[in-house]
Order: sequence, then C-alpha cells, then structure tokens
Amino acid sequence: LFLSDLFSFLNLQPAVTDGPVSMPGGLSLTQGICFSDVTFAYPDSTHPALRHLNLELAAGQVTALVGPNGAGKSTVAKLLCRLYDPQEGRVLWDGMDLRDLRLADLRQAITMLFQEPVRYHATVAENIALGENAGLAVPPERIAEAAQAAGAEDLIARLPAGYETLLGKWFAGGVDLSVGEWQRLALARAFLRCAPLLILDEPTSAMDSWAETDWMGRFRDLVAGRTALVITHRFTTAMRADVIYVLEGQRIVESGTHAQLLALHGRYAASWYAQVQATPAEVPA
Repeated sequence: LFLSDLFSFLNLQPAVTDGPVSMPGGLSLTQGICFSDVTFAYPDSTHPALRHLNLELAAGQVTALVGPNGAGKSTVAKLLCRLYDPQEGRVLWDGMDLRDLRLADLRQAITMLFQEPVRYHATVAENIALGENAGLAVPPERIAEAAQAAGAEDLIARLPAGYETLLGKWFAGGVDLSVGEWQRLALARAFLRCAPLLILDEPTSAMDSWAETDWMGRFRDLVAGRTALVITHRFTTAMRADVIYVLEGQRIVESGTHAQLLALHGRYAASWYAQVQATPAEVPA
C-alpha cells in the first residue's frame, strides 16, 4: 500500500514549469515587482487566498505587509517564489511575467526566510554558509560578517567551539539552540546570500524584545541596495518600512507610511494602538 503511494507521488508532474526566458547574467531588479489583479486559491480550496490583489514593491525600497491571520500575507511570498501560479492576474518582475522566466534564474534572485527556519544538523559555519550557492566554499570572514549583521556573534561566541560547534541532537556532541537563536542563524544565512529581493516572513517572531530592537536597529543598513518585503504582525517592525500595506479580506485595504496610516485612523491605526496598549494622545507618531 505504501509503495503504491510512493510511486503515485513520483509520477506526479510539476504544475509550475520553466518559462522560455533565460537570464545568463542573473536576474536583476531595477523597476520593481507588481501584483496585477491577482486571484489565487490553493489546490482543493473553494475560497481564494487572494482576491484581485494589486500590490507594488518598488525596487530598492523596504515594503511591509501586515494583516490578520489568514489574510494571505504568506501566500504573497509563495507566489513571488513561484511555488504556485495565480489563477487570474499576473505577477511582474521588472515588467516580465514570472511565468516567462526560468525557475532557476528567479529563485537565484530571491532570498526567502520563512517564519519557521530550517534547523540544519551541521556546524554553525555550515548553517550560515548554506545561504550561498551550493558547492561553493565561503570564506570565513564572509560568514562572520553575516553573523554580525544578524546579531548572532554573541550567541556564537558562547558556544563551545564557536563557528565549528555542531548544532542539533542528531549527532553526538551536538548543541541545541532556542527557537530565537535558530532564527538568528537563519537571518545570518539570509544576509550572506546577495540576492536582489529579500523576503522576510515574521523575521523576529521568536526573538525577545531586546534582541528584536537590536536587530531592527541594523535592518536598514543590511537591506541597503536591495528590495525587501517584510511580512509581520509586529507593527514596531513594520513602522521602519518605506511603505506599509494592510492586507485584509484577501486584498489591500490601506497603504502608506507609518505616520500616514496613523493619520488615517483606520484599520492600521486601531491595531497599532492596541499593540502598544495606549491611546493616540499617549503615543507619538
């Protein structure tokens, strides 16, 4: 019975396939990304995760996407990575439909950090180096720079063998980390990879408030020259973006800077004051 299931799985054909356009020198991002009237429903779902979504990510800017659970925030990231294709509308990269691009070119141009980072049972250095091209030796100084950028250098210094400490419990002598510490290493891995688009899905969800404040203080320097999409529930993170989109009911309902959205006294403002547990008179914009 189980072998039958295995062979059925192996015989599946991918629904997402290569497009005809190849980018031999790599894919750059000079104009931005546009979701144009995108509607998408997951397989076997009767309800769209996104409905007629229009969204622009300007090149070189940090865009934050906020909204309640189930609004479709992570779905936006999955469509950007072409894990799925929309049923209606288009996702454009510098004016080119993602479906026209080779998958390898597109995914090489994206650094994606999901909310739950992968825990590689390898050394600290290997955990970080996996953010670079597979099979290429990464100089130790670049690994150290990425760790410092992510604020992981103090964590690594406390480990028994520093960057050569074996992580996880699969092998003898391995050291386990907290969820927040694994997230720090995943951030270092993400920053080592020099892709033009950086997608962070709840990048500080497992960090305490001190660690989050420290990391966000470095964030703008880290994404300089790159386009970044930050998906978050924490408005203290979103407020540092160039533009914030509020996603609700599978579509964008508000957009603007932090100050502009507070001035609207709409959905974002109500959620902001609820998070900081204060009245508008008590909290500066």
